[in-house]
Amino acid sequence: MELNTNETARLIELPKVKDPRGNLTFIESGQQVPFEVERNYWIYDVPSGMWRDGHAFKVQEEFLVALSGSFDVVVNDGLHERTFHLSRPQIGLYVPRMTWRHINNFSTNSVALVLTSTHYNPDDYIEDFSEYLALKNHVND
Repeated sequence: MELNTNETARLIELPKVKDPRGNLTFIESGQQVPFEVERNYWIYDVPSGMWRDGHAFKVQEEFLVALSGSFDVVVNDGLHERTFHLSRPQIGLYVPRMTWRHINNFSTNSVALVLTSTHYNPDDYIEDFSEYLALKNHVND
């Protein structure tokens, strides 16, 4: 299987329909996110000072949105590390396959929505950063 590792994590602005009764933002599979959505889940009630451990995916792509509150997503492509602060529900972060990421700095009552390009597959996870770097370097050879 060929892994495209040229993609980089990036912020994507979502449509925002302004209305005096309240704003509306939407995500349509394959439109605002660069993949067809196969699964979605949300992270919430993260205790103060806790974080979500880092990992990467061999195949899966992700799109994260702060539906409520805020949090930081730290991404590493094997060469560079960047931190994205998500705090607005109309801005999402695209995380391509073979990108190491962890989430931290959750505010009180934050809710992180995660859309994924695949169904859950434990064999797709890379949970050791050294293994990730070895795989990433091998793929780029």
